[in-house]
Amino acid sequence: MHWLEYAVFLGIVVALARPVGLYLARVFERKPTLADPLLRPIESCIYRLLGVRPDEEMTPGVYIACFIAFGALGTLLLFALLMAQNLLPANLPAGGPDAKYLTTPMTADLAANTAVSFSTTTTWQAYPGETTLRYCLQLIGLVAQNFLAGAAGLAVGIAFIRGFSRERSATIGNFWVDLVRAMLWVLLPWSLVGSLALVWQGVPFNFSPYTLAHTLEGSQQTIAQGPVAALEFIKNLGTNGGGFFNANGAHPYANPTPLANFLGMLAIVILPAALPITLGHLAGRERAGWTLLAVMVALFAAGIAVCDAAERRAPPRLADLHVSAGNMEGKEVRFGIADTVLTTVTTSNGATGSYNAMLDSFRPIGVSVPLMNMLLGECIFGGLGTGLYSMVLVALVGVFIGGLMVGRTPEYLGKTITVAEAKLVAFYTLLTPMFVLPLTGIACATPIGRDGLTTNQEAHGFTEILFAYASCMANNGQAMAGLNANTTFYNLTTIVAMLAGRFGLAALALALAGRFAKQIRRTPTIGTLPCDTVTFGVLVLGTTVLIGALCFLPALALGPIAEHLQP
Repeated sequence: MHWLEYAVFLGIVVALARPVGLYLARVFERKPTLADPLLRPIESCIYRLLGVRPDEEMTPGVYIACFIAFGALGTLLLFALLMAQNLLPANLPAGGPDAKYLTTPMTADLAANTAVSFSTTTTWQAYPGETTLRYCLQLIGLVAQNFLAGAAGLAVGIAFIRGFSRERSATIGNFWVDLVRAMLWVLLPWSLVGSLALVWQGVPFNFSPYTLAHTLEGSQQTIAQGPVAALEFIKNLGTNGGGFFNANGAHPYANPTPLANFLGMLAIVILPAALPITLGHLAGRERAGWTLLAVMVALFAAGIAVCDAAERRAPPRLADLHVSAGNMEGKEVRFGIADTVLTTVTTSNGATGSYNAMLDSFRPIGVSVPLMNMLLGECIFGGLGTGLYSMVLVALVGVFIGGLMVGRTPEYLGKTITVAEAKLVAFYTLLTPMFVLPLTGIACATPIGRDGLTTNQEAHGFTEILFAYASCMANNGQAMAGLNANTTFYNLTTIVAMLAGRFGLAALALALAGRFAKQIRRTPTIGTLPCDTVTFGVLVLGTTVLIGALCFLPALALGPIAEHLQP
């Protein structure tokens, strides 16, 4: 039955990819939609308030500058809110005391880490939400950033697509127009519907005080309350992650039922899976978009197969007990192995760290799947925009290598890959190992870095550190629970990875899009390598695996592979 669930999930994703992809194309081409009578006046009002001239487009350099400035402003505002949290209304009615519930101090380095985390859609949380943040801060600060940062990421993805859809153009769109339309036509209405569905499934939305309950053993338990539903759906749709509670998607208030979990996973994947179709439609090569989507689906299915096989084997220490349920350590019984594996693979591919199990308890090969997904830049579906340009740049590497091997012109979607474009592609490909591997090495080589390993050492401890920096570089946010990341060292070094993953990769992608937009679109000839065939799909799939192996196989050998081979 578990394979049927996986097949149904992928079937729904593929079925929705085309209608959603064409809808995105209409929205960002500013063509009529059914929502226009309601949203157009709001859009015009926002432009007037911000002083935006929607008909003025931007060069890639200006677009990048606006994207970075918007992220910096969001970071500063959220940092100020975090540092001023004590001035906000308390969690209890009438401003009652909440000090006994909010026990984790908001230090300057933790506030900086959290602000950068949410403004980059990483939502890396080195703190438990229910013991650190007040309701107002969760709503005003975190939920707002989930919308704003998610919309900015989608805007960058659309600008990247314009590099292939335009010719002889010095511009790739207007960042502020793309941002507003992503917010009004996509994230806000879809999140409203999704949040209501979660409330129907039992996710709370209240401002009640924390509930004190007495257990059967006679002890007292504090049950956190709050406006949970406001955060839970947009964190998935905006590919943010980050939970209202420390346990994230494993918490019964955040993710109460298998249906709520399934809807959350669809919310993560639908928009990124539709973007290849948007690319193919706007570039006039829709089959090329389907080819990229097919590669994503194939790699996703491979990850599901490996992770599922690993987690269905009982841990060796339980082998003599004849345990047949597989590795249920760290997993919720209401989800079981199937829903846990689906969530793990989906969240690690979708830049959304809303995991529903403790990854620290996974088998070594099982945890290597989400780790590798993030190290590959989450090119399998990915985040809003990021997954698309990660996969396209992998395809460009394949085009370049394939063209050299068979003597074909290195072109993709009618755009020629010259020396300048090849350098940008190479730099993009190497940026993740350039940050993740040195940061991991520094953390492992220094006492201050090793001090974060509270429960595990050796190969497993190495995997925890590598996983943390891979998660931050991929703007994902999920972590293995054995690493204490709320230290000055990890708060500051993970900021470096988050900023590089958000702005470094986006800047390179937009610079490449700008170069392609200036070119003419060449008509395919007998010397052009086709980009919409099964052969090309296999080439892209092989290139993805090759890049991952060349960049990260030694690190994996020191971590999950070494642990797997231990007796």
